[in-house]
Amino acid sequence: MTLPVAVHFFETDIEEIAKAAGRVVVVVTPDGKLDTAARRVNRLCKGAVKRFVESDSWTKVKSGQVKTLAWPAGIEAEAVDVLCLERNADALDTRKAGVEIAKAAGGAELLIMAGQVKRAAELAFGVALRTYEFTDRKSRDAKDCGDVRVMVSDPHAAEATFEPLAAVAEGVFLTRDLISEPANYLTTTEFANRVQGMDDLGLKITILDEDEMQALGMGALLSVGHGSASPSKLAVMEWQGGAKDAAPLALVGKGVVFDTGGISLKPAAGMEDMTMDMGGAGVVCGTMHALARRKAKANVVGLVGLVENMPSDRATRPGDVVTSMKGDTIEVINTDAEGRMVLADVLWYAQETYKPSAIVDLATLTGAIIIGLGHEKAGVFSNDDALCGGMLKAAETEGEGAWRMPLAQAYEDMLKSDIADMKNVGGRPAGSITAAQFLQRFVQDGVPWIHLDIAGVAHVKSPTTYAPKGASGWGVMALNRLVAQRFETD
Repeated sequence: MTLPVAVHFFETDIEEIAKAAGRVVVVVTPDGKLDTAARRVNRLCKGAVKRFVESDSWTKVKSGQVKTLAWPAGIEAEAVDVLCLERNADALDTRKAGVEIAKAAGGAELLIMAGQVKRAAELAFGVALRTYEFTDRKSRDAKDCGDVRVMVSDPHAAEATFEPLAAVAEGVFLTRDLISEPANYLTTTEFANRVQGMDDLGLKITILDEDEMQALGMGALLSVGHGSASPSKLAVMEWQGGAKDAAPLALVGKGVVFDTGGISLKPAAGMEDMTMDMGGAGVVCGTMHALARRKAKANVVGLVGLVENMPSDRATRPGDVVTSMKGDTIEVINTDAEGRMVLADVLWYAQETYKPSAIVDLATLTGAIIIGLGHEKAGVFSNDDALCGGMLKAAETEGEGAWRMPLAQAYEDMLKSDIADMKNVGGRPAGSITAAQFLQRFVQDGVPWIHLDIAGVAHVKSPTTYAPKGASGWGVMALNRLVAQRFETD
């Protein structure tokens, strides 16, 4: 697993500045006032910092931006990065400023003089989130990011605030690693093995194989993996951090390790991106890692259905009818609408086995959600206004885009089948909504439920707020906050 850069907090010592390696970061408010550390850097660098903040260039710098003074005289560092930041910047803006520091640093060792930053832990969190690079499949050794030293007035308080954030950063990195892995490395078996390894965190792990799922009647999930030599599996992670008898929150993830579309074969162009079709399962794993690492005072169970969708003489065909664990029959119109088939059985198993207080499922489910929302926001579907509002607020607070989408009987009617209880697709119109309606059929009455369609945000072609291009880790921070605000006990 790729680990976030090491962050250390120290009491401010301006005598350390002159001999610091890598890059030195000073913080200046938009009005150009220098704090003690910035004034010391300015004196060491023959007035360079003051000349910059008194120039016309500084008037164009916005709060949260970083400007670099390269190879300054008077200190050993290769650069001085000047961060413009409002004195009362909120947590999100401070975190984004940390991202900008990391982008400017390019992996160099950092000394951040954060004495006047009110939320230094958030600043360090932003730095940690942005220093990610997936290098496991490169033959050359990757360049390690240098340590991050943050000087503050109260290092113990900053460290205490940062500790749970560091756990979340690890969860984000785990999610990014899983989504970035090629399918010949991250097979269903290897994915299950990695989940099994999470028992080191105190999670109770259960792995169901095909025979066990067959005995449970999981015909929908198993139909997806029929065409693959890789065995389908269901991996379960239980975290018992709350009251012993409290019903858990269930997090359910789609784990299609590669999706060819099956017999309804996808076009060749872009199919290589389908290594990320297990993104929902990746987010569930990352969230469970974060919750266990920070010892969340909540009961949460994560369930991921692991399959590979391949064409072969054994593959499910369009027109086949399969029976779900619930007992409903499903006419398979399109084998490329496989994620909902996986989630249907995992949702039902979660409810029958754990009687959860609420369910959140995540899946890179439809291309239609990308048409509707682009790569800025995930689609949010829910049967419960309070739970949905909590999720939307958590996502907004963490700076992860999300937008509520509708559910209605008219969309439900589009799934009617002439020969089975339902079809697995409702046609091209409202494709992401009919997919959510399909899933809602497997949510029992009275169970609060959210479906997150993350097809547009899980893996992107350009950098996001917190990550370089590729796997974003979207959802770990929002779900962690949702658990903290709605499901943790004091």
